[in-house]
Amino acid sequence: MKKESKQAPSQGPTQRQLRVGEQLRHVIVSTLQRGHFHDEYLILNAAMVTVSEVKVAADMKNATAYTVRLGGGDTKEMLESLNANADIFQRDIGHEIRMKFTPKIRFVEDNSFENAIKIDSILHNLPKAKEQQGE
Repeated sequence: MKKESKQAPSQGPTQRQLRVGEQLRHVIVSTLQRGHFHDEYLILNAAMVTVSEVKVAADMKNATAYTVRLGGGDTKEMLESLNANADIFQRDIGHEIRMKFTPKIRFVEDNSFENAIKIDSILHNLPKAKEQQGE
């Protein structure tokens, strides 16, 4: 008989993935707060970076950090700087968290706030559309 895996692909992350993701997020944020970078952009703008979530792959070897730039603006330069300095974050993670493998971090833009605003706008406009059809 074939053993069934504990997690089906359609299910969400495991408790361990969620816990490790939150630990990674804390280390990344503390690294940003300390500001020991050689990158001029991060030296000047690290305080403007918000890490909203870190998702860890099932094998714990890769992680995606979802980031937002406070005050809006162009996030392209921010993401380039963060990804160029990912080794600094990875080193700090290796020192702070005891794991078999230190996950490779990749920074991406978090669009969840923009998506929530769009959904909220759509939901607020629904009653207006119904009132217009009823007249």
